[in-house]
Amino acid sequence: MLGKMYTSINESLRRLGLVTLTQQITLLPLPRHLNLNEGVARLSDKHFILLDCDHPQSLLFSAKRIKNVLHSQLNIDYEIVASKSIPAELIGLRLRLDAGERLHPQGYTLDIKPDGVSACAEDEAGLFYATSTLIQLIQYYGAIPDEEHSLPHATLPCLHIADWPDFLNRGYMLDISRDKVPTMETIYDLVDLIASWKINQLQLYTEHTFAYQNHPEVWKDASPFTGGEILALDAYCQERFIELVPNQNSFGHLEHWLSHPRYSTLAESPDGFDLPWGDHMGPYSLCPLDPGSITLISSLYGELLPHFSSCQFNVGCDETFDLGLGRSKAACEQFGTGQVYLDFLLKIYHEVSQRGFSMQFWSDIIMAHPELVPALPNDCIALEWGYEANHPFAEHAERYSQAGIQFYVCPGTSAWNSIAGRTENCLQNISSAATSGLKYSALGFLNTDWGDNGHWQVLPVSYLGIAAGTAYSWAYEANKSIDITSALNRFAFQDTSNRLGDIAYHLGNVYREIGIQLDNKSALFEFLQRPIHSWRGFPLEEPDQVFNRALELIDQISSNIPEASSRRPDHQLLQREFHLTVKLLRHACLRGLYGFGSSQISASYLYDDLKAVISEYKDVWLLRNRPGGLKDSLAHFDIVLNDYK
Repeated sequence: MLGKMYTSINESLRRLGLVTLTQQITLLPLPRHLNLNEGVARLSDKHFILLDCDHPQSLLFSAKRIKNVLHSQLNIDYEIVASKSIPAELIGLRLRLDAGERLHPQGYTLDIKPDGVSACAEDEAGLFYATSTLIQLIQYYGAIPDEEHSLPHATLPCLHIADWPDFLNRGYMLDISRDKVPTMETIYDLVDLIASWKINQLQLYTEHTFAYQNHPEVWKDASPFTGGEILALDAYCQERFIELVPNQNSFGHLEHWLSHPRYSTLAESPDGFDLPWGDHMGPYSLCPLDPGSITLISSLYGELLPHFSSCQFNVGCDETFDLGLGRSKAACEQFGTGQVYLDFLLKIYHEVSQRGFSMQFWSDIIMAHPELVPALPNDCIALEWGYEANHPFAEHAERYSQAGIQFYVCPGTSAWNSIAGRTENCLQNISSAATSGLKYSALGFLNTDWGDNGHWQVLPVSYLGIAAGTAYSWAYEANKSIDITSALNRFAFQDTSNRLGDIAYHLGNVYREIGIQLDNKSALFEFLQRPIHSWRGFPLEEPDQVFNRALELIDQISSNIPEASSRRPDHQLLQREFHLTVKLLRHACLRGLYGFGSSQISASYLYDDLKAVISEYKDVWLLRNRPGGLKDSLAHFDIVLNDYK
């Protein structure tokens, strides 16, 4: 429906001489309803932005965004005022806050008419999103030369938009514990990006990368976020209507804590255990029976939570693989592993709720014991996560719905364990989460972006998944057929050549060329991470043909990188990051040829090639991330280098 609507819009604009038939309107996310009206609006200099509400200060940040874009993009200067005595003909943009309009929460209307632009909402967030859409329209059309005047001006189509979100809670979670801790500049830029796409929650997945002053030995080499940095980030997010939700894993995934003598006595399995995919050396989870475990957790919450204005808190508690294999074995045999898990989760819930927070937790362990779902407190929030296209979101969401338990659906960007992403899987996974969440009234949508096994993917590889998440969670029906590459080109990469979005999309599908389907990873990534002697289980026929075909595809895609024309300040870094991604993909293919017995590749060549890749990897890492974690990330390359020695 929207496609036909936009075709009609383009035809009307073409008759006005403003757009060609080959152009397509691209917004991210696409609005729920858009109607074209007759005429055009010309944004003239020396007009005003009127803040039409009882407390105009609440709209000032949104107005400043528009003012800055008009000046930087179109060389037009608007003044911001709150007085309604300004002559109507001088009001270029009216931002009106009116609870009596009975609009949807976070919803807005946007009208572009020949005599000016107006936006209306019943809350400040709605007007922020209205200005976000207007900014994208300005960026889309840009300055159009006036045949009668030498001064530049903007011409926009007259239209009416009525828009609101499917999910009131639309989140993005970035892993900052699997080695990469972003610089403040990087995280601020990321917040600006996701805010412009109408994402309204951010989580930073944390195991050991917050600077707990009472526990310095845990984070001393990790370049963590400090309390002051979190306070500043929280304030930055609030201006952009993003809720910075605290996140601290609190049960499993605590090896960075339990490996230190001060905490080792709290471990469930101090000497290690068998993971589903192999041996795990050293401790992993807290022992839920040890009183010191909840004492530690309580002390962490007491130090962490005051830095956040949010009233939600993600306590993690996922993948407690060693529960019942160590110190709690007898209790798990007597009462059941699920019950022992739930008992400790309820202790955590008490610590969270007494501090005035709502507890979020990863729901994989409880879902493995579905009979315990009704025993959950009805004010906690289950985070239903799964990262494959076929994850049973609908089945699990129905269980929570029937039990009256609040839940989020939590898909992922599919960027981790992949080098370049897994585009097809990503889009299907996120789409499935959105449709299931809508069907069973999920409280929210949290798109996750992990960094397992060294966090080898560069940040721009995640943009496709982030963009798909924001589109599908805002208004699924309007966005389910969105041209994601066009959206990336315009609003992620600002690429006037329309190449980088396509490059990201197609590099993210190279994983399919190998023909091996793996959960939560790509085969090429596995070939880079595992020693060659362990490849015997991979069912790969005609490896020479498979890897050479993949190499040809990679070279074909990457040949467009030099031609990209991004307007972003970091455009040179973007090119370096995609070149690095290509180098890693190519090395994975060459290593595959070598490992499967091809005579065309030598170990010495691969050794030299990888050393050069690693050198570039170090340099690129430090341009967006802090140094802590780099050493651990590089250690994953040692397995590869050892094969060549």
